[in-house]
Amino acid sequence: MAALLQVDFEMKGPFGEEMSEAFKDLAESINEEPGFLWKIWTENALGKEAGGIYVFETRKDAEKYLKMHTERLASFGISNVIGKIFDINEPLSKINHAPIG
Repeated sequence: MAALLQVDFEMKGPFGEEMSEAFKDLAESINEEPGFLWKIWTENALGKEAGGIYVFETRKDAEKYLKMHTERLASFGISNVIGKIFDINEPLSKINHAPIG
């Protein structure tokens, strides 16, 4: 069953176009993670927070990625990472045009 991973953390920046340029290589590397299907990058410049919504093939893949990503963020000086993993109800999600399955 596919799993959704929600990650949020405080970040001073960059945001917008600067974020797109600064994290392009990181975005490309995420495509190579085991079980990774897709990600929506999130940012809130006013609230100084960022994160993402990810979908992985399995909960185990999401758990492994969250552990690795939390450690990577810590190496950037980012702490207080909030990560939540949810199972996806695919039949209902498909009704609402979710890009899964």
